Amino acid sequence: MSSTNTLASSRIAVLGYGSQGRAHALNLRDSGLDVVIGLRPNGPTWHKAKADGFNVAEPSEAVKGADLVAVLTPDMVQPTLYKEAIEPNIKPGAALLFAHGFNVHFKQITPRADIDVILVAPKGPGALVRSEYERGRGVPCIWAVHQDVSGHAEAKTKGYADGIGGGRAMIIKTDFKEETETDLFGEQAVLCGGASELVIKGFETLVEAGYQPEIAYYEVMHELKLIVDLFYEGGLAKMLQFVSETAQYGDYVSGPRIVDAGTKARMKEVLTDIQDGTFARNWTAEYAAGLPNYKRLKQADLDHPIEVVGAKLRAQMPWLQPSAAKAEAAPLKKVG
Repeated sequence: MSSTNTLASSRIAVLGYGSQGRAHALNLRDSGLDVVIGLRPNGPTWHKAKADGFNVAEPSEAVKGADLVAVLTPDMVQPTLYKEAIEPNIKPGAALLFAHGFNVHFKQITPRADIDVILVAPKGPGALVRSEYERGRGVPCIWAVHQDVSGHAEAKTKGYADGIGGGRAMIIKTDFKEETETDLFGEQAVLCGGASELVIKGFETLVEAGYQPEIAYYEVMHELKLIVDLFYEGGLAKMLQFVSETAQYGDYVSGPRIVDAGTKARMKEVLTDIQDGTFARNWTAEYAAGLPNYKRLKQADLDHPIEVVGAKLRAQMPWLQPSAAKAEAAPLKKVG
């Protein structure tokens, strides 16, 4: 019996219908599982879920009678959602599933003691989770059990991972602490914070040295995708295979001058703030205050000259427009 069969006779309530919520719900349904969607009435996602053919109810109603409740809403709305819709209505022995451990790990949510608490996190955006499933493949998932009351929490977790396609690829065991802390660190130090600041500082360095903003944009922002795609497809080895020897030599002698021991020390400071709860406390307080600093910092990024220049240049790239037909990927060529 496959682990998906663990949930074969179960009712799954998916709360939230954004990128991940929609992908999970569609994949679960296509795997033969019984899915109901929990959303605020008459919002845009309510109508979208209805149009996709789902039974849709208010979160509290969707939770009632569900054997597994998947919480796929933004982190900061989850504590209120749990208190108002989930905690009073989830039945004993049911499973409460998260795709990110933030609220449980940092104790913004303390789940009832009579339910399973589990995690399944696909390592890819919702659109990829769906498209890979439709191709008969899947996106790797990490999974964890935080609380096992029923004695079947692991089977439920793996059943859910299989239901969204993860079992077709790979599922890796973790725990809520590891998933949460590594996810936050990756976002802050490398993927979002680190990469965006590296690009911005590179752009500023070239422009301040008198080079054209348009040229600077192409060199430090636009072409980054070529390198990231190579990393994604084959790690450092494939990147080094497809860039020129000149680019490789520059990598070896100049990379460590930019990202050096001082950078790593500051990364450790970021990780410490995540591990000891400083980041979670600051973010929770920021959200409670109405996001004043978040909004100011976000607007500063959107107003940066690299975005002004980039918007003009991207407007001349028809392949980036939503209406553009998807072209076949061009053969890889040397970069640099």
